Amino acid sequence: MKLGLIWGYWGALPPSNLVETTKLAEDLGFDSVWSAEAWGSDAFSPLAYLAAHTSRIKLATSVVQLAARTPTATAMHAMTLDHLSGGRLILGLGVSGPQVVEGWYGRPYRKPLARTREYVEIIRRVLAREGPLEFHGEFHDHPYRGPDSMGLGKPLKSITHPLRREIPIFLGAEGPKNVAMAAEIADGWIPLYYSPYRQEVYRDSLVGAKQGFEIPAMCNLTVTDDIEAGLYPVKAALGFYIGGMGAKGKNFHTDLMARMGFEAEAYKIQDLFFEGRRDEAIAMVPDRFADEISLVGPAERIKERLEAWKESPVTTLTMYPSSPEQMRLAAELVLGS
Repeated sequence: MKLGLIWGYWGALPPSNLVETTKLAEDLGFDSVWSAEAWGSDAFSPLAYLAAHTSRIKLATSVVQLAARTPTATAMHAMTLDHLSGGRLILGLGVSGPQVVEGWYGRPYRKPLARTREYVEIIRRVLAREGPLEFHGEFHDHPYRGPDSMGLGKPLKSITHPLRREIPIFLGAEGPKNVAMAAEIADGWIPLYYSPYRQEVYRDSLVGAKQGFEIPAMCNLTVTDDIEAGLYPVKAALGFYIGGMGAKGKNFHTDLMARMGFEAEAYKIQDLFFEGRRDEAIAMVPDRFADEISLVGPAERIKERLEAWKESPVTTLTMYPSSPEQMRLAAELVLGS
């Protein structure tokens, strides 16, 4: 089992301890650091900055939004950052949801699976650099030959030679078909939340995964005697994602919680959130659910519950930044360091 540090996307301002905390994680043996994007900070820039201040820790996106860039632009970002970091990039990709894709990026959301498949294929072709890029799919056209084309486009091959022709590509996915596609075409899968006690939820979707397939799972790891207080940040995050990160009737996080055995609570949380009763929505998140996707409590309790994670397909536990002491304890418990 490996450890990762996840910064997510920024709030109103950048985190003040980005470099110091990431360097500590590297010194403690953390395998990876993860950066995200929503509709504010981007995922690549913080990792480029961290690349200059670290030497070993892998630099991962969790996730780059497909609607934000063409696949060739994402391939350029990936190739550049992989060179700057000495081959440490993990490229995590995701489609997001219709509210963000159509609201923020101004792009259509339809057929996310087909769109993702094309996107990954184009990136792999750019990185392989076996010849000029020619791809004519349903969503992407290289060279472009649409009705408004000037007819002057030509197949091009990247000027820059990639440091690695096969940069690891992970997919963020929640629905069974999306996860199955990740197992088929990607090198790893990034679940939003995962319970090692309910492995059956994704077992069939992961059947096609190849040897060495990676699963980095977000897991709030807090050593504390006050389990209720330790679970509160998890419940707050769940309340926000399940309640508000999506439209009514089209929230993948709500649907996932329902599939994981908490259907009544999931839709009640969403109702409360849309009614503006956010504190009640958070309180409605079952302690049991928050506990299953976390490692919270005294050290001995965490050691016991860690066994369930080790017996699951999960390969990395990613945790949010915390105090230096908490991070040291996490490294001791998970890595034995």
